[in-house]
Amino acid sequence: MIGIIGAMEKEISLLREQMENMEEKKIGLIRFYQGMLWGREVCLAMCGIGKIHAALCAQAMILHFKPECIINIGVAGALDGQLEIADIVIGKYGVQHDVDTTAFGDPLGCIPEINIVELPCHPKLIAAMEKAADSQGLHSITAGIATGDQFIHQLEKKQMLHRHFGAAACDMEGAAIAQVCVEMQVPYGAYRAISDTLAGDEKEYMEKAMLAAGASQRLLQAFLANL
Repeated sequence: MIGIIGAMEKEISLLREQMENMEEKKIGLIRFYQGMLWGREVCLAMCGIGKIHAALCAQAMILHFKPECIINIGVAGALDGQLEIADIVIGKYGVQHDVDTTAFGDPLGCIPEINIVELPCHPKLIAAMEKAADSQGLHSITAGIATGDQFIHQLEKKQMLHRHFGAAACDMEGAAIAQVCVEMQVPYGAYRAISDTLAGDEKEYMEKAMLAAGASQRLLQAFLANL
């Protein structure tokens, strides 16, 4: 079974409509949808916005459904000026840019206890995503994805995240799911379709998010076929 987590209804609704033999289970505030999606058994969930919601969802999915891997999907803002709307960033690793224990000599983003900055995506999942993007004619790059409990809209902050972490996109959930997967030893993969460009803002996001969500769905369908 493949675990699939998106943060918002617009990120999972197109997928849920395609599922067959679907069963729904609610754990806490999160609804999990188990069934068949394009010939693969999946467990799909909308975690909600932010790192705590994301971590709760990933932990519950692992404990209750035991997926062989977890894929974090959806839309995100660009940190790389070459990325356009609906381009794809395939996660090489996730970083939590708002974790800051630099006062104690740690590098920015270092996760206490596990002492990791770059939370890795599984090479097999990266390769399958890259192949899927190529098959769909989607422009993609493989890079880090930065996560924090902030909607990043200031150009200076975007440029800092790109420069410091080597991240090409920023979201509010991915690296929290990555941390759970690392600690629970479940393979993790992630990709983001760009909903707002480096120079964009919240208005661009509101206008383009559904277009990006459509690209995200196309990639997932090809990914499941190639995995």
